[in-house]
Formats: sequence, structure tokens, C-alpha cells
Amino acid sequence: MIGVWVSFFIWTVFNALFLISLPKRPQIVARPLVSVLVPLRNEERNVVRLVRSLKQLTYESVEFLLLDDQSTDCTYELLLKETKGDNRFQIRKGKPLPNGWVGKVHACHQLAKEAKGAYLFFIDADVELKPAVIEKLLAVAAAYDAKLVTGFPSFHPSSLPLIGKWLVPLQHFFILFHLPLFLANYTHMRSATAAHGACLFFERAAYEAIGGHASVKSELVEDVMIARKMKEHRYRVILANVSTDVVCYMYATNKEVWEGFLKNVYVGLNRSSFFVMMLTMFYGLFYVAPLIIAPLSLMYGITYAMPLIIVIAQKAYVEWRTERSISTCYWMPISAGAFIALMYASMRAKRYEWKGRTYT
Repeated sequence: MIGVWVSFFIWTVFNALFLISLPKRPQIVARPLVSVLVPLRNEERNVVRLVRSLKQLTYESVEFLLLDDQSTDCTYELLLKETKGDNRFQIRKGKPLPNGWVGKVHACHQLAKEAKGAYLFFIDADVELKPAVIEKLLAVAAAYDAKLVTGFPSFHPSSLPLIGKWLVPLQHFFILFHLPLFLANYTHMRSATAAHGACLFFERAAYEAIGGHASVKSELVEDVMIARKMKEHRYRVILANVSTDVVCYMYATNKEVWEGFLKNVYVGLNRSSFFVMMLTMFYGLFYVAPLIIAPLSLMYGITYAMPLIIVIAQKAYVEWRTERSISTCYWMPISAGAFIALMYASMRAKRYEWKGRTYT
């Protein structure tokens, strides 16, 4: 039976071989204009860090478009203050949300219409970019003839609230364990697709050819759906390990963590109660149960602790591969239990609240 957990660990290590890394010293010849596009809604706590990281980017052929999406806090005023005197920045006020659109998707749509770049780099407002990230993304796009380069950021678990420590780093775990990365990066298979809104680097011509964000206007998980659209149109999508160059400070409170994931989990499972049931059994048996049986090792030997040890080792490998830290690997059984609870809460919810807007 222990062999099952060992096989999970081996698969994770093998699968990670197909996660493409950003080059440390990118070599690029062409330097096209890149538009960095940021939708913001009630992001006053993130504005200063965001703008300062954008100002430190070393790529010169760049423009920054930041759109305040009907914020009710001081986001717009802070944007004006922090970008004053830097003509690379354009600050826009978003239009009212039309029927049938998700708020963030509509904001991205407005940004794309105003952008002038040959490449469109969508990021989230809670992101901090490292100085050479654009050069690295351009190098990957050129090397793989990719029309979309995306990836999951580092989440700095130490900065997260307690429930965030349980749930947020699981995103990397799900990718390295559940997504066949060879199929994701080397085929057009629609089902083998993952993307993260914190880092969506499009070639503009391909983005426009698929209809841009308007093609996914009603999708709550718009990042994955637009990546699937790219594959449907036979464009190459690369899922890279961007965690060394893109840092995301996702949530400040436990309430934000819960509400943020609540709106995405059941939708991300195609609203399938069958998937919820299967994942509940899988994670309950293989990731929660090891914690329950581990104390038996005190009476009956180390064999009863081995499943828990391997589970923690598997999570530690994922964290080392993506975060360069193993600070939350010990939470894995608790994380699995929290994920099960989240799935059922998301499935039972009639509507989802996020930043003052309601979605169904």
C-alpha cells in the first residue's frame, strides 16, 4: 500500500521535468513594444508595491496601462499619485459593467482595446514583478514559438493568513501532481490546460484572432478558459515556472482566502458533483487519512507513519520546485481537508460575492 504514495511522489518529480523554466540570462534580439495591463478594483493596499515594481522593470520598450474598475476605495487617487511624472504610465477609469460580463474580464477587455503593444502582458494588481521578467517571457515565447506564456507565481506563504497557508500553495501542488505537463506544453489538448491571471503574456495578433477577453466574457475562471481558446485555435501555450520572477500577495485575511477560492473551485471542476465526490474520496484517503493513522506508529512501528512522511515529502518537493521554500509542506493533510470543505461549500453556494459584485 505504501507503494501508492511512493508512486505519487515519483510521478510528481517526473512530471515537473516538463515545467519550463524562465532563462536566467535571456538573450533576445527583437525588442517589440510590450503593454503591461493591470485591472484594479479596490486595491489600495497593493498600489504602491505594484507601481514601484513596474518602475523597476529593465525592459525599455514598454507601456503601462492601469485601469481602475469602479473602485470604492482610494485606488484611483493612489494610482495618480504614484505614477505622477512617469509618462510610461496611463491611468484609466473603467466603464460600468455591462450585463453578461464578469468584472475583471471586462476590465481586461477595456485595457486591451487601448494598448499599443505587439505583446499584451496581463497581470493582477497584487503582483510584484522582478526587473527582467519581460525579457525572460519574450525569450520563452521566441524559443517555443508560443503565443501565450503563463505561469503560477510565488505566493510567499509567510505573508498569508492561516487558511491561506493551507489553500494558496496548493495551486502549485495541483499543477505538478494533476496536470500532465508534457501534454500541457507540447500539445493542443484543451483539457490539459492551466493558466494564472497573475501572468498572461500574449502575442497580440493571436490574442485578437481568438476574440480576446470578449470570447470569455462570462467566465469566472477566465484565465484557464482563454488559454483553452488559444489551444482551440492551434496556438502554442506554454505553462512556465515563473515563480522566481512573479510574486503574488493574494489575500490579506482568511475571509478573502475563502471567498476568493469559493467562486472558482466548483466552476473550475466544470460544476461537476461527480468530480467533487471523487476528489473527496481521493484526498480523504491518500492525504487526510495518513495524519489519522500516523500515531499508530508509536505502538506498531514506523510503517504507519510512512504515508504521512511521503505526503509531506511530496509537498516539500513541490514547494522547493516552485517557491524555493518548504515552509508549508507540513500542513498538507490539513490543506487537503480544507480543500474538501471548500469544494462542498463552493458546490452548495447559489451565488458568489467578490469585491462588491455578485456572480452565479
